[in-house]
Amino acid sequence: MNAWIANELKGCEFQDKRLGRRFETIMEQLSSGIGRTLPLACQDWTNAKAAYRFLDNQRVTEADILKGHFEATRERVAATAGKILVLHDTTEFSFQSKHPEAIGITHKTTKSYSKAGRPRLHTVTG
Repeated sequence: MNAWIANELKGCEFQDKRLGRRFETIMEQLSSGIGRTLPLACQDWTNAKAAYRFLDNQRVTEADILKGHFEATRERVAATAGKILVLHDTTEFSFQSKHPEAIGITHKTTKSYSKAGRPRLHTVTG
């Protein structure tokens, strides 16, 4: 398991060890498919269904899921000297470039439509 994920999850405690293992699996799948929907990140219906069952399980609470992350965040804050920047909104910065791959492509969107009705795509970078 990715070391960062392992550190984020080490404080998580579930009523059943199998739930903890399933959560680790889900987090690994999501981390390798950042920005993807749960079914796409899980890569097949069996794993997606297992993830949905985990999230729907009455023995799993939001507090259970977030506990490890909160503890890891506290440790990072305590170990940091100086100011800490906390971003808490969904602001996006969009830049224009002749070489968008140098900045990072976030997505493509429809800018307008041609007379024939075909979409003209615009690459959003940021």
